[in-house]
Amino acid sequence: MKAFLKALAVSLMLAGPATADTKDEVTAVIQSQIEAFLAEDVATAFTFASPGIKRMFGSPDRFGLMVRQGYPMVWRPADVQYLELREESGAPVQRVLITDEAGATHLLEYYMVATGDGWQIGGVRILEAAGLGA
Repeated sequence: MKAFLKALAVSLMLAGPATADTKDEVTAVIQSQIEAFLAEDVATAFTFASPGIKRMFGSPDRFGLMVRQGYPMVWRPADVQYLELREESGAPVQRVLITDEAGATHLLEYYMVATGDGWQIGGVRILEAAGLGA
């Protein structure tokens, strides 16, 4: 019960308005996960996923396979640009523009979750990006 209350307190504390500090923290988590993917270190990349994502995939290998197949631009980006950070339901949502190895651009939203270990990635959505492309 104490662990739950501590996690709840941290979540409430971290879920304030999106600030410059929050943006720095969020982009550091996303960038660290991308660097782990580039190094093919799925075990480290998995540590940046939220508890819900970890439960869903169960293992770093299954998680890595999903990213390779469903998000190849995240697995092997040529360029990553962090755009606006907004708040949705009290949590940060970071827009990221990724250019893949073929030169195509992809707009993604990273949904962040506050945990006892800081921000973690709770989900990624690929957006329709009219006017973007190679």
